[in-house]
Amino acid sequence: MNVSLFFSILSVIIYLGKQIEVKKMNPLFPLLFQYNRQLTAMLNEVLRPYGLFSAQWSIVYYLHKNGPRSLTQIWQTLAVEAPTVTRTVTRLEKLGWVMRVEGEDRREKIITLTPVALSKLPDIKKAVSKFEQQAVNALSEDEQQQLQQLIEKMKG
Repeated sequence: MNVSLFFSILSVIIYLGKQIEVKKMNPLFPLLFQYNRQLTAMLNEVLRPYGLFSAQWSIVYYLHKNGPRSLTQIWQTLAVEAPTVTRTVTRLEKLGWVMRVEGEDRREKIITLTPVALSKLPDIKKAVSKFEQQAVNALSEDEQQQLQQLIEKMKG
């Protein structure tokens, strides 16, 4: 191949490369993932004095708001895989936060908060509420509503 043919082909390749729009990654997603990790780490620090992590707190809070529920109800509502919820509930049970009671079907176990968990909830809710307020402090009420609507819209 002669040099001029090589450079002609190379210039055509470069030209075509400029004509083909390469789809770039959406910068929104790394930003969302990074902020999610940051929020989780910060929430874990808030929960540390209570011996909880964010995943455990989400189950405790869900049970507090919705009352006793089956493992299936928990994992379906929280959109977490069943084995993950089972492990987390088992850990919460060992820590004295929840207990399992028999449901209508003997195979079904209902998860409920213990009296110890219920006694600790007011302090934890106060600490988490303060954290949440700090996390959105830079946003106005309207911006917070708009962000919530946008996230709901993305969820579909």
